[in-house]
Amino acid sequence: MVMLTASAADAVRRFINSSKKEIVGLRLRIDGGGCSGFQYGMRLEAEIAENDVVQDCSGITMLIDRESQPLLNGVTVDFIDSMEGSGFKFENPNATGSCSCGKSFSC
Repeated sequence: MVMLTASAADAVRRFINSSKKEIVGLRLRIDGGGCSGFQYGMRLEAEIAENDVVQDCSGITMLIDRESQPLLNGVTVDFIDSMEGSGFKFENPNATGSCSCGKSFSC
């Protein structure tokens, strides 16, 4: 199960509300790449894919493909807004290492 902090849920709602197209949910996935081997991907989706696991997080419909689900189990997503910049931050209990930017990890 993926968790969204209140700050992350508020940010996602702002992105959904500002979208010009109909959005059914937020896709969270893991792709190969990044400094540490795996990287997080997020995007707003207009449709649910056949192999998606659908989860409700604070009223946000999360869409996770079955391949990414084991690597995302227990992940907490936060949204940081500071003078240095803003963006999503991932806390992943499955990661054995991560890069300094916090956008990629290894298992």
